[in-house]
Amino acid sequence: MQIIALIIIGAAAGLVATRLMRLQTDLLTTVGIGVLGALVGGFVLRFLVMIGGWLAGFVGAVLATMLLIWIWQKVTKRR
Repeated sequence: MQIIALIIIGAAAGLVATRLMRLQTDLLTTVGIGVLGALVGGFVLRFLVMIGGWLAGFVGAVLATMLLIWIWQKVTKRR
């Protein structure tokens, strides 16, 4: 089932990409370009999300820690 979805999405992506790039290709080439692009794009996107997930967690932890430090400074100034 995923192969069929990949072919459909790849064909649509190939059609859009070849038109945006003003590239005149036949249907088989357009689908091939699109499927290859979907494979490469899917791989790269998964990698970036994995790295971004770790980075987002770290950034979130730093921001939350900064907020807690700010609150702690405000509370201890009052005393």
